[in-house]
Amino acid sequence: MTSIESKEEETTVVSSNIGEMSLVDHLQELRKRIIISLIAVGITSTVSYFYAEKLVNFIAAPAGKLYFMNPAEVFFTYLKVSFFAGFLAALPVVLYQLWAFIVPALTRTERTLSFILIPSSVVLFFAGVVFSYFFALPAGLNFFLGFATENLQPMFSLGEYLSFVISFLLPFGFVFELPLFILVLAKLGVIGSAFLKAKRKVVLVLAFVIGAVISPTPDIFSQTMIAVPMLLLYELSIFMVKYLLRK
Repeated sequence: MTSIESKEEETTVVSSNIGEMSLVDHLQELRKRIIISLIAVGITSTVSYFYAEKLVNFIAAPAGKLYFMNPAEVFFTYLKVSFFAGFLAALPVVLYQLWAFIVPALTRTERTLSFILIPSSVVLFFAGVVFSYFFALPAGLNFFLGFATENLQPMFSLGEYLSFVISFLLPFGFVFELPLFILVLAKLGVIGSAFLKAKRKVVLVLAFVIGAVISPTPDIFSQTMIAVPMLLLYELSIFMVKYLLRK
C-alpha cells in the first residue's frame, strides 16, 4: 500500500514539473516571441518600403513641398518611414506575441479581460495617431508657420520634418490609451468615479507636465495640443466609470 502511495506521489510530482516551466524555458519562449515580432516588423517594413514614396507624400501633405539637404537623406528617410509604417502594421502581431507570452500566468478572468484589452488598445492607439495627423498636426504647423515673415520663409528639410511628424504622432497614440488604463483600474476596484472627480485639478497640472515632456517642441502650443485631448479623455473616462461600470 505504501509503495502504491509513493508511486502516486512521484506521478504527481512529475506531472507538476511538466506543467511548470523553468527559467530557461521562459527565456526560450520569450526569445521565440521576440523573433516572431521582429520577423513581422521586418516583413511589414519591407512591404512598406515599396510604398515609401507614397507614404512620404502622404505624410508631407500638411507641409507641402519638402527639400533634402544631402544626397542620402531621401534614402534614409524612406527607410525610416518604412520602418515606422511597418511597426504600426505589425503592432497587432507584436501585442499578440506579448499576450501569448504572459497568458499562461493569467487567471481565467484575466484571460477573458485580455481578449478585450488588446484589441481595444490597438484601436485606441491608431485613433490617437489618426487624430494627431488630421487635427493636431495641421493646427501645429499653421501655428508655427504663422511666425514666417517676408524675410523669413519656411523651407522644411525632409528628414527633420519626418522626425517632427513621428514625434508628434506617437504621443497621441499613447495618450489615447488613457481611458482604457482608467477603466482597467476601475474594474479592479482600485479607483472610482468619485476619486477621479476629486483628482481633476491634479490631472490638469499633470496633463500639461506630460505634454511638456512628450511634445516634440518646448512651446506651450504643442503642450496644449497634447494636454487638452488628455483632459477630454479623462472626463470621458469619468463618465464611463460612473455610468457603464457603476463605480
